[in-house]
Amino acid sequence: MLLCDAADEAGGKLFILGGGWSVIHFPNVPVNMALAVKLSIPWDQTNRPVKIQAALVDDDGQSVEVEAAAVVRAEGELEVGRPPGLKPGMPIDAPFVLKFNGLALPAGGYVWELEIDGSCKARAPFRVLSGSSR
Repeated sequence: MLLCDAADEAGGKLFILGGGWSVIHFPNVPVNMALAVKLSIPWDQTNRPVKIQAALVDDDGQSVEVEAAAVVRAEGELEVGRPPGLKPGMPIDAPFVLKFNGLALPAGGYVWELEIDGSCKARAPFRVLSGSSR
């Protein structure tokens, strides 16, 4: 999982813009961010739904809320099938992007946590600095 400014998935590939950052220099200013994710689904886990959830938490592990007490997260399911002709036992790539637009976060530390079937599989920490200097 990679934290980036923007990303898209097309044709099984991730297209990433401004990827790999870990600092926001302007608190309380709306920013767009995305999580570019590439899962490797084991052969024996294909052809079944996989539950995915990405949640933004603070340094204390508490859910981050924005306007109207809405928790910042995305969740859903994906199911990856086995393409014909693929050698048995080969894992299947499952790239996808989660986009979060207009997040205005106060200064502090944050972590994106990605859960697959209820188990945390990836983390992407970042900080929002209190000053505007770089």
